[in-house]
Amino acid sequence: MKNGLKLLAMFLMVGTSFVQASSDAAIEERIKPVGEVCVQGDPCADAAPVAAAASSGPRSGEEVYNTKCAACHSTGAAGAPVSGNAAQWAPRIEQGLETLVSHAINGFNAMPARGTCMDCSDEEVGAAVEFMVDASK
Repeated sequence: MKNGLKLLAMFLMVGTSFVQASSDAAIEERIKPVGEVCVQGDPCADAAPVAAAASSGPRSGEEVYNTKCAACHSTGAAGAPVSGNAAQWAPRIEQGLETLVSHAINGFNAMPARGTCMDCSDEEVGAAVEFMVDASK
């Protein structure tokens, strides 16, 4: 019986240390950082440089409209003039394209700056405005 108790105690000690080790590993896995910040000029030790996405040139006005502007300008959300609606666009077109582009870039009334297209260049925003104006004449 003594040997049985010793054997049981040994199994309990081994089992407990195994459970603790796997529990520690699981905790470390759950709380490990998901990434790190690398500042230009101070490369991270194990980080490979990330190549910048190749630009294929400026997006067309239609592409910018379809991916960024249509959410509001196809529905009239927040009072946005609907693209293709000549009556809604006529008073705006009378202000001139330069004014419309300035409003689109800087924001105007309920429209936020760049219509929330923060990755659009001024040229792309202007092309989207021209696309909507042409569709609304």
